[in-house]
Amino acid sequence: MTERLPKGFVLGAATAAYQIEGAAHDDGRGPSIWDTMSHTPGRIKDGSTGDVACDHYHRWREDVDLMAGLGLDAYRLSISWPRVQPGGSGPLNLKGVAFYRSLLTALRDRGIAPWVTLYHWDLPQELEDRGGWRARQTATAFAEYARLMAREFGDLVEVWTTLNEPWCSAFLGYGSGVHAPGVVDAAGSLTAAHHLNLAHGLAATTIREELPGAQVAITLNLHVTRPADPVLASDRDAVRQIDLLGNEVFLGPGPEPLPRRRCVPGAPPGHGGRGHG
Repeated sequence: MTERLPKGFVLGAATAAYQIEGAAHDDGRGPSIWDTMSHTPGRIKDGSTGDVACDHYHRWREDVDLMAGLGLDAYRLSISWPRVQPGGSGPLNLKGVAFYRSLLTALRDRGIAPWVTLYHWDLPQELEDRGGWRARQTATAFAEYARLMAREFGDLVEVWTTLNEPWCSAFLGYGSGVHAPGVVDAAGSLTAAHHLNLAHGLAATTIREELPGAQVAITLNLHVTRPADPVLASDRDAVRQIDLLGNEVFLGPGPEPLPRRRCVPGAPPGHGGRGHG
């Protein structure tokens, strides 16, 4: 029996630049926070780094062939900010831009729509050295980067994602420190969350200024959490707190208040309560 996908269904695959590209030191790419963290002794259990990864930077033609063979309609990829703008500001790295233009063109030629994510956690290390997402200027730098990418690739890309899972960037990167840049700073993680929201808003605006017809969104990692005992006020309050910190901090900002939701992620590290996923 042959299964048929519903009309309008988009079959796709997704990757992140640091996880597949490799070529960490090739053609003018600058270091990212994940390069720094993965090369710090004791931070990664087996000492793995993204220096080579899947070597997609050199083998992208083979990878496009594989995608075409799978019959993909779309491919979600991320642009490595430190590859196209090594310090997070200033002039673009032309070799990095040329790599993505070749890749995006090849995808379009094979009938695969590129869905581009502008930030999948690989912040240029120079920006982190100046405060990273705890610094407001990182949001403005991101907006300018987004504008430049829209100008460079607007003829090839129609669907843009600003940030991938900013909850992870804020609370795993600056709260528990288990993600790059590996900082443990409870107050700083909230500041980072605010600046990530600001970065999304500014970047969405700049993309739409450059490309009025573009589709622009953000990728959020949301979870459902329920009280272990809905009768207990303490359990209900734990869910409320997790909801606020895990979901509403990113779902709430907007021109009008959003209705309350009951979908919440698991508690951030150190958070109390007896909620369960």
